[in-house]
Amino acid sequence: MAQTDKIKKVVLAYSGGLDTSIILKWLKETYNCEVVTFTADLGQGDELEPARRKAEMLGIKEIYIEDLREEFIKDFVFPMFRGNAVYEGVYLLGTSIARPLISKRLVEIARETGADAIAHGATGKGNDQVRFELAAYALDPDIKVIAPWRDWEFKSRTDLLDFAEKHQIPVPKDKRGEAPFSVDANMLHSSSEGKVLEDPWVGPEPYVFQRTIDPMDAPDKAEVIEIEFKYGDPVAINGKAMSPATLFAKLNEYGHDNGIGRLDLVENRFVGMKSRGVYETPGGTILLAAHRAMETLTLDRDAMHLKDSLVPDYARMIYNGFWFAPEREMLQALIDKSQEHVEGTVRLKLYKGNVIVEGRKSPKSLYSEELVTFEDDEGAYNQQDAHGFIRLNALRLRTLAARNRNIKD
Repeated sequence: MAQTDKIKKVVLAYSGGLDTSIILKWLKETYNCEVVTFTADLGQGDELEPARRKAEMLGIKEIYIEDLREEFIKDFVFPMFRGNAVYEGVYLLGTSIARPLISKRLVEIARETGADAIAHGATGKGNDQVRFELAAYALDPDIKVIAPWRDWEFKSRTDLLDFAEKHQIPVPKDKRGEAPFSVDANMLHSSSEGKVLEDPWVGPEPYVFQRTIDPMDAPDKAEVIEIEFKYGDPVAINGKAMSPATLFAKLNEYGHDNGIGRLDLVENRFVGMKSRGVYETPGGTILLAAHRAMETLTLDRDAMHLKDSLVPDYARMIYNGFWFAPEREMLQALIDKSQEHVEGTVRLKLYKGNVIVEGRKSPKSLYSEELVTFEDDEGAYNQQDAHGFIRLNALRLRTLAARNRNIKD
């Protein structure tokens, strides 16, 4: 966005950290505008009051700090897990799924406060700039978006620190010089990237991990839990009903204590480059295994296969920032329809980084012991029917084989 555009008021996605504090001051200087700060509690684990105090110290009058944990899990994480969304086979999209909710609130707060622009601290090399802005434009086509990392004159970390000192923005001692790596966290996961993690040949040091204990240090005895589902969403653990965020926090505890959910990944960013990230998704890893186990019992075969075939596209839409796009919403409708009978209980064994499905039951199960038994099934399935079934399915293959043999002859 051009700095010559007239901006009267901006809503800034504000963490209270050094970068967004510098952005806050830069916005006021560059656009001579009023700044509203918005800090979302998505379960990142940080105390949020320091963000309020920092914003007040920097002269901000309108400060929004909101607990969005229940909305985050109920309206974003759970729908995504109904679809078993996994990007490039392994990544559970912890950062990707948080961005549309933050953008949604930025746009809503802009309307509430009469702001004509929003701003974010995502860099020009990453995916988050795309996610924030695509979501914002989908919700308000006229909103102006300021992305300082793409516009300002700073070229290095030293430039940022000099600006901070010039404007008396407190610089934590551990922020002087080069940070060892960057961290993004929410209730679903933590993500660590950059600096000491940039060489994909070098394994992450133990201090990189924040959400899980080392699987090697996990208890020698397995922990057994039961997760109850209704309409594809988890509703209770070990028979105790919980709200979405409370339940997910409990799954995170189980995952932490048993070293579950670590991932070291080289992924393909939407902007075109490969990046290396270290992720921890303890509760999500448990939930994915349980949900898939519940589906094996309750989903029709072809419905399941169709749904599974759509997972790569569905996950890519979320990763690339198209949560509010019509194609994602269309797929979500299909996914949610498939979950009408995904109901029952899954028993899991958690052991040293592993999630082992041990049992599953459902009042809406499609599994029939009468049909699969090796014992006398008393006419439930006539094995002679398989003869015609195989001959019909083999017809085209036999026709092809005969043609190919004639060609060779």
